[in-house]
Amino acid sequence: CALCVLSPAKQVKKLDTLSLVLGFIFVLLKAAQFYQKRKKVLKALEAFPGPPKHWLYGHSHQLSQRKLLAQFMEWAEEFPYAFPRWLGPLPTLIIHHPEYAKTICGRGGKSSYLLIVSLLFASQGEGLLVTSGAKWFQHRKLLTPAFHYDVLKPYMRLMSDSVKVMLDKWEKNKERKPVELFHDVSLMTLDTIMKCAFSYNTSCQTQKSVAKLLNSKKTKGTGEDPEKETPGFSGHSTLWGMWAPVPIAAAQTQPSLWLAFREDLGKMTFCTMCIKESLRLFPPVPIVSRYLSKPVTFSDGRSLPEGLFALSIRLVHLIFPQMFDPMRFAPQNAAQRHSHAFLPFSAGPRNCIGQQFAMNEMKVALALTLKHFELTPDASRPPILIPQLVLKSANGIHMHLKKIC
Repeated sequence: CALCVLSPAKQVKKLDTLSLVLGFIFVLLKAAQFYQKRKKVLKALEAFPGPPKHWLYGHSHQLSQRKLLAQFMEWAEEFPYAFPRWLGPLPTLIIHHPEYAKTICGRGGKSSYLLIVSLLFASQGEGLLVTSGAKWFQHRKLLTPAFHYDVLKPYMRLMSDSVKVMLDKWEKNKERKPVELFHDVSLMTLDTIMKCAFSYNTSCQTQKSVAKLLNSKKTKGTGEDPEKETPGFSGHSTLWGMWAPVPIAAAQTQPSLWLAFREDLGKMTFCTMCIKESLRLFPPVPIVSRYLSKPVTFSDGRSLPEGLFALSIRLVHLIFPQMFDPMRFAPQNAAQRHSHAFLPFSAGPRNCIGQQFAMNEMKVALALTLKHFELTPDASRPPILIPQLVLKSANGIHMHLKKIC
């Protein structure tokens, strides 16, 4: 061959040149594929009017973390059903109508939101939270029986024990200052998930060093068992986010609430209505992102090619007024609501596997708390909502606690 008669130095030079040419051709092919795909996406997005964007920054310069939810609400009123949001030169379609949500939630697709979670937690494996395809289906099928209603009943005692530790700390607090609930409720839910999921008593509510250590491990992840890390992260992070904003309107049924709690969680009707209305106004995960593997056509005829979109659960919920009204979830009213107008745990095949566990814990925590304390919000420090991995308050959740004799 021609290379055989060349000196070793020239052979290396020829190979380097060939590698550069092949690499350049590969980059050109990828660029051409990206251009064609982007052209297809831009063509589809023409059917979805949206706010004006900067050619380079997109909408990034218009949005800050604290203003994101308010700005989305403003755009949702102006652009019905869906609108594009540009992250620099990359588009995402923000869906905020129940009919669109129904179309999307029935489909599969890998969650880009959860891909970000997996990167943040530096896990070496894929648990139920971030996996997809056949592997996800198999793991979901295996784990689903563990969250059956009857299986979860024995956990009520463990939940009660964790809540009582939190209430004991509040009783020992003799100061009349408002209490910041975020930290205490966060530790309580962490304590609960560790007891119920791992049969491990952390004492994290009473030992600061243990709490600090657990928070450090929870943030970094070990990668030793992805399936164990899944409930540890999602359960703990979601549960405090759902319980903390539960309004005190449930207190108006305090006697019947406590009696129902002792007999059957299913009989806590008004408490459940209050919790659901709170989750409507403050969904723990306000936005769910997915990557469509196949094109989709919505009920109004508009189509979306394969690619990224985001379902804004909070905007879907706010098609109804922002006023707190538990009667919205009375049976006669719920029957008239769109099936996908309330999605605190998402919907479809990738809905929250632990939603019944979460509802049970909220009912237990609320009943025990209202049996011992009367809670009123600190009007001087209203929560400032910010969407992170879960919906949080930038300044905490401050409440006045009054012991009930």
